[in-house]
Amino acid sequence: MNRFDIINRIGDKYRVGNTETGEFSYAQALKSVGKDIKDYQKASSGKQHKFLDIRFENERLAVLLECKNKFSRWDKAKIQGQLQDYVRFEKAYSDKKIVAILAETDGDEVWVWYGQSVIIDDEHRIEEETSIRTFEEYENLCFGKVNDKIKVVDSIKTLNEKLHSDGINEKLRSQFVGTCLLALKNGLIYKDVKETLNPKTGKKMPPETVILINIKGILEGLLTRGGDLNKAGKLAVLNSKVLGDQDVTNLTYAELKDILQYIDDNVVPYINDKSTAGQDLLNLFFTTFNKYVGKSDKNQAFTPDHICDFMSKAVGVNKNSRVLDPCCGSGAFLVRAMTDAMDDCDTEEEREEVKRNQIFGIEYEEGAYGLSSTNMLIHGDGNSNVIQDSMFNRAKWIEDNNINIVLMNPPYNATRKFCDPDYTKSWGPTKKEDPSKGLHFVEWVARHVPSTCKMAVLLPMQAAIGTSSDVKAFKKKMLDNYTLDAVFSLPTDMFYPGAAAVACCMIFDLSQKHEKANRETYFGYYKDDKFIKRKGLGRVERTDADGNSLWNKTEELWLTLYKNEKVIPGLSVMHRVSWKDEWLAEAYMETDYSALTAEDFQKTINGYLSYLVKEGYVYEA
Repeated sequence: MNRFDIINRIGDKYRVGNTETGEFSYAQALKSVGKDIKDYQKASSGKQHKFLDIRFENERLAVLLECKNKFSRWDKAKIQGQLQDYVRFEKAYSDKKIVAILAETDGDEVWVWYGQSVIIDDEHRIEEETSIRTFEEYENLCFGKVNDKIKVVDSIKTLNEKLHSDGINEKLRSQFVGTCLLALKNGLIYKDVKETLNPKTGKKMPPETVILINIKGILEGLLTRGGDLNKAGKLAVLNSKVLGDQDVTNLTYAELKDILQYIDDNVVPYINDKSTAGQDLLNLFFTTFNKYVGKSDKNQAFTPDHICDFMSKAVGVNKNSRVLDPCCGSGAFLVRAMTDAMDDCDTEEEREEVKRNQIFGIEYEEGAYGLSSTNMLIHGDGNSNVIQDSMFNRAKWIEDNNINIVLMNPPYNATRKFCDPDYTKSWGPTKKEDPSKGLHFVEWVARHVPSTCKMAVLLPMQAAIGTSSDVKAFKKKMLDNYTLDAVFSLPTDMFYPGAAAVACCMIFDLSQKHEKANRETYFGYYKDDKFIKRKGLGRVERTDADGNSLWNKTEELWLTLYKNEKVIPGLSVMHRVSWKDEWLAEAYMETDYSALTAEDFQKTINGYLSYLVKEGYVYEA
């Protein structure tokens, strides 16, 4: 396929060249973003490679194409190494997803790579991709259709109703589904299972018992192969709290098979370790399912996957990151950090290093601990460094792991047993819940990680406003030692249908105290993420007329404004603050009055009235 036909097939409107010949010079491109190509070249191959034949891009995807006359005339290792160099340069130049292609111009052979790390070798080549596609088709391969996400979310209601009718307790459902997912992904056979003899007891086992025993065997095998140090504890949780639960052991074979069949048909197809889109869909399933089945507990604040993604990108998670979530819940932050770090890897060895040694979590509650462990295993984690304990018991463990990024969503109304014992000593006898609104969790972690660390934390608006003495005290502690880099006001109903809290994201730079940094803090009014509420399903992603995600463009805008400290009326502002001030954009932002409507005014008044009623300031006589 000649060069002209290749360009037309992929789409000339996406082609980007920066040389007179139409090639793409990475030396020039990297220089434009303040980087030197020499820092990314490898002695074995990279010095002579600077000019990619053809490059295509849009706001989230780059397609890199290198042409050769006939593959048979070239050393395979050399041309694959050349393409790997271009992938490395592209990662340094942009944060776009990548499709890398080698194509013959005197023949029809095409080799294609895409996915998490884009490792250019025979093992990672996408065998089924043998012809040139359009740019839009490559985009769908890398990101998936938003309609697929809607289908996954829609499947949750049916699955939840199925589990309800089969008598599975609400609190058990998400962990049971996760365990089934993990087993199915790893080859569980559930169709045409026959009664058999137990080799240990000689007694007959019905088909449903055979399946549960096989699930246990798969889990044990996965943990053994991963060399998991916490294997015994994790198996104990899964066995006693999930597979050994009476609700599960009472399932008939027909009921168990029906549940597994539904998961196999409606969820498993979206699980693909080599696809970021597949991992995104799976984590979306977990997050939404947890929120849906946990709707009776309004204190549950499961962080939506797209907010996890935004926070991970805001602090720049990459292959060198060592990430901690000390209140990891179902593991959403850990999965997102692992995915982003592996996206930045160049080799399988680097990916394995990320999975085994760079992602760390702590979870106090036993059920959530089992769920986070399962979630990590489903996403391909070979050795999930998730431990069950109070983070306040794990100071040395945290210090020993040389953390450089913290992502966390601490409990906002934690009772005494969940809080720092040294802090609860100061509580009066009438205090039942954390008066710092989660800030004391953040301050404690900040004291036990290196000063090179960055922290992105979700906290309720009360922690940012700081009207109580406890909140003010911890705001002062934070700024006496660390810098408040940014605060983002997030969507009001972000946790719907779970917790009713209105949250903001704070980013702290731990390298120096706030006053010494002598700089303004970035405040983003990031209230509109282009998601809408759907009854029974939570918040779902909106699309444009062509089915493209509106969130993707919104996230790109949010990140661009923050990283470049741009001030946009109605969206962002820079302001110098102290611990005495409010840490919210609303307090300092210029209003774009031209965009306001009477409906906006009424909505704000209604929201404020709801807050006053909720907090007890207004009530009916």
